[in-house]
Amino acid sequence: MSLFNKLCIGLAIVLCSGSLLAEARLEVRVQPANKALRSNVEGYIGALGERDAQSLQRFRRSAEAQALKAAQALGYYQARITSEVIDQDPPSLVIRIQPGEPVRLRQVTLRVEGPARQLQAFDLSDKRLRPGAVLNHGYYEEAKRRIQNRASRYGFFAGHFSRQRLRIDPRAGYADIELVYVSGPRYQLGAVSFSGDAPFDDDLLQRMVPFATDAAYDAQLIAELYQALRASGYFESVRVDANPDAAVDQRIPVKVQLVARKPRSLGLGLGFSTDVGPRGRADWTRHWANPQGHSYGAEMELSAPRQNIGLWYEVPRDPPLTDKLRYVGGYQYEELADTDSLSRLLSLGPEWHSQLDNGWQRVMSLKWQREEYRLGDDSGLSTLLMPGISFAYLRSDNPIDPRRGYRLQFDLAVAKRGLLADADVVHGNVLLKGLTTLAGKHRLLGRLQFGGTESSGFGSVPPSLRFFAGGDQSVRGYDYQSLSPENAQGDKVGGHYLFAASAEYQYNLTERWRLATFVDQGNAFNSLNLPTLKSSVGLGLRWVSPVGPLRLDLAHPLDDQGGVRLHFSMGPEL
Repeated sequence: MSLFNKLCIGLAIVLCSGSLLAEARLEVRVQPANKALRSNVEGYIGALGERDAQSLQRFRRSAEAQALKAAQALGYYQARITSEVIDQDPPSLVIRIQPGEPVRLRQVTLRVEGPARQLQAFDLSDKRLRPGAVLNHGYYEEAKRRIQNRASRYGFFAGHFSRQRLRIDPRAGYADIELVYVSGPRYQLGAVSFSGDAPFDDDLLQRMVPFATDAAYDAQLIAELYQALRASGYFESVRVDANPDAAVDQRIPVKVQLVARKPRSLGLGLGFSTDVGPRGRADWTRHWANPQGHSYGAEMELSAPRQNIGLWYEVPRDPPLTDKLRYVGGYQYEELADTDSLSRLLSLGPEWHSQLDNGWQRVMSLKWQREEYRLGDDSGLSTLLMPGISFAYLRSDNPIDPRRGYRLQFDLAVAKRGLLADADVVHGNVLLKGLTTLAGKHRLLGRLQFGGTESSGFGSVPPSLRFFAGGDQSVRGYDYQSLSPENAQGDKVGGHYLFAASAEYQYNLTERWRLATFVDQGNAFNSLNLPTLKSSVGLGLRWVSPVGPLRLDLAHPLDDQGGVRLHFSMGPEL
């Protein structure tokens, strides 16, 4: 036999074997149509596997019995079920069902007795378990699990069902449900004790506990304690044990095992944007410096137009996770608008960081700054002591690549001549961002920014408190800080006010690639009476990297002569 013939015979055997091993098909036909019943029957019977027609004939009666159980689970106790096997390639098992009239609920008793009855969480009203509703065994079992789960969450560990009965009369077509749960006493959370190698004062650790001793048990409080300790940044691992079996007089001791993280860390990063070109960043942090949980660190950023270094020291307040006192100081050198303008800024002062109960982040500060600057032919030296307040709120469904959310930020700082300041200054800024996704592929982004500086003598206001527009994060199509009022020599000197707005549409090509089109408008100006706004339009490409979206844009200015400008930036959309 030739090699060719052997290959043909082998191929024929493989094809025949593939046909024999083909998975049999299941068809469930319900008349009248009932999608829920069909899906339930398919789930009960499951995959048929690699069966031939004869095997299906032997399995047919068993499949009918399983289909009947699936129908009864949804209240169809009068269902008529037939089946047949169709000998084809692959073979099929056809289940035909006539559901008949379902069993309906007649009397329903769902009741909780004991202290749990006073909690809103134990409101057992369920429109699926009301007189007249079709019996569904799954809903009945779900009601029992729901009661037990809530009892476990809220600390009713001695609770039990005094009555749990489901009585069905298939011929009469009705069913009665009776579920009565006796909760017993609610357990309490006892004292929290800490152990492990964490070198912190017990007072600091106790201030991180989000509940008082003898608080009513709630599993969510245990989860919040764990999350608070993890979020502190002090610990490598956290283990919280609140075992009801260890309770004494319904008081559960809470034991926490802690392992401290390494006290120091160093971070390095590289980036690029068309605003500042290549940039490098480094930060060093001492996460805990003493048993009171103080921390400190340094950070530095380097780019062609801007270099800065900052130092900070942080003291946890009460509560320590959401209330911190931070002392900051820094130095920044920046070339402004063009190479003939520059700023040297030294600043220091305390900041009080608080997270409010409504989710807003508040920062109250008292900053002293000394700024030496040159704007074209003008130069100056400014000294200001500026109390300030800032509010910020971020709502996002993903910190790196959100599908929807918004950011709100409001900043205000003032200075008074004679109070360690050489000018009267009021400086404010508002930033609003929003994002939504429609039909999974269409993303709409919006951004608005307003800013203003009022002063008794604007000539003495330093560049850090003036406004410039243009660039990747402002009005694309224009160079970084290129939109600004000019002096008599044509030097860009910054404005009293800023307005910038952007509307962007993105279309998801794939999970990580998006096309974008946008319109930007804005400017920096000195008068609120009919300010001149610059506009631009453009197209862009987005790639969602593991650290956030990378944005490549081509933007064309509409109000000035000039070609298409390339913009590249990276970071979260909100």
